Amino acid sequence: MNAAELILNPDGSVYHLHLLPGDVATTVIVVGDPDRVPLVSKHFDRIDSKKQKREFITHTGWMGHKHLTVLSTGIGTDNIDIVINELDALFNIDFSNRQAKPKLTALHIIRIGTSGSIHPEIDTDTIVVSAIGIGTDNLGEYYVSNKVNHPLLPPWSYIASRHPFDLSDFHVPYKEGITLTCPGFYGPQGRVLRVTPSLTIPIHELHKEKINGYFFTNLEMETAFLYLMSTILGHKAISFNAILANRSKGTFSQQPEKIVADLIYHTLNWICQLPE
Repeated sequence: MNAAELILNPDGSVYHLHLLPGDVATTVIVVGDPDRVPLVSKHFDRIDSKKQKREFITHTGWMGHKHLTVLSTGIGTDNIDIVINELDALFNIDFSNRQAKPKLTALHIIRIGTSGSIHPEIDTDTIVVSAIGIGTDNLGEYYVSNKVNHPLLPPWSYIASRHPFDLSDFHVPYKEGITLTCPGFYGPQGRVLRVTPSLTIPIHELHKEKINGYFFTNLEMETAFLYLMSTILGHKAISFNAILANRSKGTFSQQPEKIVADLIYHTLNWICQLPE
């Protein structure tokens, strides 16, 4: 690959994330909001490095014996495209010759995100694990034809599943289901302010539908492509969601900071039990 394909900064760091090989642990927690990075890293026993470029903030350190990185992705699957490709490059491409390494490293990529429920029985302040991600953006078309045909979804929708991590050590209640990943927050998620979308996804009907034994539970803007790209590249991804809104009831959490803080705490405890 040439210098216009794998772009490196003058200091040798990867272009967008501004990270060097060695700056990142093999267990990476991704969050959307840059302000959420210190909410995660404050639980670390030691922080070895802090770096930032644009919306991408990275803290790497240790929690007990566990080497961890927390990285903000910003919003949307387009940013996930940048983050996952550049994380993979940091481990699996030799920057000196821009060639793939003969021995590849599989990363653990754990998303801690916020989301809205589309299921009437999944209320605010619930934790949802995304068993499956279905994307209604078209980014998956650029990498693999992994389409899901469903009459309530656009014809370009794609599907991907989480890595089968053992969740027996995740010691708080959670629901598991299908996360719908949308390319926008308003029209693509069925919100109408002053503009009525020309394409609508009937989110109030989707909760009745099952795919591979799972109901549609929630929607957000990153998980499906995180799962798709991680699977293609051989990484192990899972997405945890703090439910802040219930779209079927029109309600929003009265304590959003608390459910996010609780999710961070319990996810970190679970991560520390994962085998290397």
